[in-house]
Amino acid sequence: MQNVACWADRIKILIWDRTGLVLVHKRLEGAKFVWPQICDGVMRISPAMFAALFEGLDWRLVRPEHARRPQVAG
Repeated sequence: MQNVACWADRIKILIWDRTGLVLVHKRLEGAKFVWPQICDGVMRISPAMFAALFEGLDWRLVRPEHARRPQVAG
């Protein structure tokens, strides 16, 4: 396997919800999903990366917002 990001316009996900399997299928029109690299035959993805990927966003460009601490309390 190559360590190259894969591009595709469809995604199928199997989810076990403790009562059975749910199949989710999503297709992007005019865009492609951006997949993480495969290392040692495994693709690792965090929940935040998955959320961005499933929305059709390029997860490499999504950055968490930094919470600012309050200057004065009370």
